[in-house]
Amino acid sequence: MQKINIVCVGKIKEEYLRSAIAEYLKRLSRFAKVEIKELPEGKSLKEEAEPLLKAAKGYKIALCVEGERLSSEEFAKKIKTLCDAGKEISLIIGSSCGLDGSVKEKSDFKLSFSSMTFPHQLMRVILLEQVYRAFMINSGSEYHK
Repeated sequence: MQKINIVCVGKIKEEYLRSAIAEYLKRLSRFAKVEIKELPEGKSLKEEAEPLLKAAKGYKIALCVEGERLSSEEFAKKIKTLCDAGKEISLIIGSSCGLDGSVKEKSDFKLSFSSMTFPHQLMRVILLEQVYRAFMINSGSEYHK
């Protein structure tokens, strides 16, 4: 079964976000083993960098505003290519201040969801939904219309 890690800084405090995350984790469980690795916030991005990189296994995708923008179909194709190659995938979400440059440099791919800034807690839900959508697209489901 495919292994996907969501490596992120900080804990989710809001119950509505925890519920949404739990729902997408449940939906994804038929496609992949998804693990969320929550790391403590550091005093600086540099301090957060090493723990993030250490926790991220396999093919590393850093979420950052300057990354490449993909459509849902393009993201699904990228996920399929990585899964077909048997790669473990780690998607990295920084703290409210973003990601240190070293994390971006050492990642295999930089992904941007928008030019807009989203709360990093909400980004976890958005990311999980898009990972789920990618698996649904790849399975030929009508979830993605």
